[in-house]
Amino acid sequence: MSGITNTATLEEKGGTMSGRLVAIGGAEDKESDLEILRRVVSLAPEGNQEVAVIATASGIPDEIFPVYEEAFGRLGVERIHRMDVRSREDAREEQHIETVGQCGLIFFTGGDQLRLTNVLGGSPLLEAIRARHEKGAVVAGTSAGAAAMSATMIYNGQAADALRKGAVRMSSGLGFVDGIVIDSHFLERGRFTRLMEVGATNPEYIGVGLGEDAGVIFHPGGIMEAIGSGHVIIVDSREIISSNVAELSEGEPVALEHIIMHALISGHGFDVTQRRYISDMLLSEMTKGAV
Repeated sequence: MSGITNTATLEEKGGTMSGRLVAIGGAEDKESDLEILRRVVSLAPEGNQEVAVIATASGIPDEIFPVYEEAFGRLGVERIHRMDVRSREDAREEQHIETVGQCGLIFFTGGDQLRLTNVLGGSPLLEAIRARHEKGAVVAGTSAGAAAMSATMIYNGQAADALRKGAVRMSSGLGFVDGIVIDSHFLERGRFTRLMEVGATNPEYIGVGLGEDAGVIFHPGGIMEAIGSGHVIIVDSREIISSNVAELSEGEPVALEHIIMHALISGHGFDVTQRRYISDMLLSEMTKGAV
């Protein structure tokens, strides 16, 4: 696999660097030190700390918006835009497209990732967000907003019995990250078997399990950096030796041999291209110059 992104390569484009992507596992601190959100804001282009908060995934956007307005306000963000996008018609509104075009940070809240992709998929607003990201804006998402970042996303699957053929439901995501499947609330909800089932059927994918108050920054060159107080779990299935999944009927238990897992904490990372764990000291050297 040559890279980790689809619509944006995180390479130089016409003199501008594509912005960072940040996926957060949910329940990030919004009241105390705001460690993750502070880091997200720090990645925004210099001189542009306008934030667009998109709560499309949430069933209670009117309750979600004030929480992030308060958190980003505490971080000194100059302007916070409520992006009240609840339908595909909303996702075509010129006002929303103009708003994301001026923001240095575009933030997707949690909720239901299928609701998010259903509203934004193939829309002018999503294209505007991709274009803004390619010009340097940060795109970040938490919980469902993180899970939907990948080209292929998990949208359902009971963690208690997910290691059965067909137990994990997958669909197309927003397409910011390719070759990776992201799962949120990973340790707290015991979702290890969800990414193992994904790996059994799609060994080329890297599974990224984000714990609560934990996240990853996608840096240039296929480097992921863990942030926050929680864990980031990498599930690498490329070296699977054997599996019975092809011979099974729907619902039957999956057997797997030799899945590789890594547990990352803040400051540690993972090289997607080389498929290797990166210590904190080495990561510091590899991402030197990044905020």
